[in-house]
Amino acid sequence: MEHVNSHNAFAEAKQCIPGGVNSPVRAFGNVSVEPIVYDHAKGSRIWDVDGNEYIDFISSWGPMILGHRPEAVESAVRAQLEKGYSFGAPCVAETKLAETVCRLIPSAEKARMVSSGTEATMSAIRLARGYTHRDKFIKFEGNYHGHSDALLAAAGSGVATLSIPGNPGITPGAVADTLIARYNDLGSVRALFEAYPEDVAAIIVEPIAGNMGCVPPAEGFLQGLRDLCDEFGAVLIFDEVINGFRASLGGAQQLYNVMPDITTLGKIIGGGFPVGCFAGRAEIMDCLAPAGQVYQAGTLSGNPVAMEAGLAMLTELEKGGVYEKIDALGARLEDGLNGIIAKYSLPCCVNRSGSVLTLFFTEGPVTDWDSASKSNIQMFDKYFEGMTERGFIIAPSQYECLFVSAAHTEEEIDSFIAAADEVLSQL
Repeated sequence: MEHVNSHNAFAEAKQCIPGGVNSPVRAFGNVSVEPIVYDHAKGSRIWDVDGNEYIDFISSWGPMILGHRPEAVESAVRAQLEKGYSFGAPCVAETKLAETVCRLIPSAEKARMVSSGTEATMSAIRLARGYTHRDKFIKFEGNYHGHSDALLAAAGSGVATLSIPGNPGITPGAVADTLIARYNDLGSVRALFEAYPEDVAAIIVEPIAGNMGCVPPAEGFLQGLRDLCDEFGAVLIFDEVINGFRASLGGAQQLYNVMPDITTLGKIIGGGFPVGCFAGRAEIMDCLAPAGQVYQAGTLSGNPVAMEAGLAMLTELEKGGVYEKIDALGARLEDGLNGIIAKYSLPCCVNRSGSVLTLFFTEGPVTDWDSASKSNIQMFDKYFEGMTERGFIIAPSQYECLFVSAAHTEEEIDSFIAAADEVLSQL
């Protein structure tokens, strides 16, 4: 498919923006198609600057759970715009959103708003260190928690897509206290605790991994992490920036009935606007300044437009029916893709968690970064190009997820399956 206007727009962007994008995966570096430059979106559809229409399965990387521009969110935003865009000061909406987060997320007693997921995870690690007076923390290979220095080690997702072997600009000292374990491998976690029994402040984990593709936790894995943290006196942090209000109304922690000490959130709680949040036990959260000694700040944190958008989004989700619909659509899509895999005996597998899934171009099972990284990137490239040509937008990386929204219909899911059948039959 020729994208003349997108081509020119991207060429112009490269003259003033490094690589032409403001987030690396958008550069389509691992696929043959040039970046698509968006113009507008509504419901399940997006249109590029060339006038092409697509059914969107990126959903702004997850937050558009109701589809693009749902009326309830737009109305709330319009009303706030009449009152002010930014205050840099307290507003009622930030309190209401924090109250809503604490009511819906089972482990949350107090919450602090920030402006991005990276801010949330970075701040959560600092808070855990301040609370425990320990320096080291454990993260998992293939889990991405934003681009702050200490958390970018073995991060999967964008780093893997770009084939960056290390991270220039990050000093050895910045990651000296970052310990790497294998996702879904409790033995690797215990070994690190036993090596540093008095030094580990926290474990941070995506309870349902979404940055090496969708990889659900093995049975007992999350509870095992909870037990190890209790045994060694560490803080358990669930990075639910993707999972929060997507896996369920109470996040992955409600779905698996395992309670962390701190939860990081983003995506959906901004209703499509840039928002992050970290929330947790009051005893820990009260260590934050000005209540405590752990410093964290942000001039635009609690932006009133974003707060109202997030409130409207969560209010709609609380009305019920959304999760049943999107999970059923996700299951329909999974069944269709598995049917194609069986039909053509393809070396592929599908991982799904509710409305989030990934088609891996490896026989699987995919349970961690090692198994995810065995995927055939050349096959994914052909799949991506074929689906784009047929009017479907998916993430331009094997190591990202496909997101189903409440705006999608069964007919659109079936048309995706039919298109995938055409494309995969030729691989």
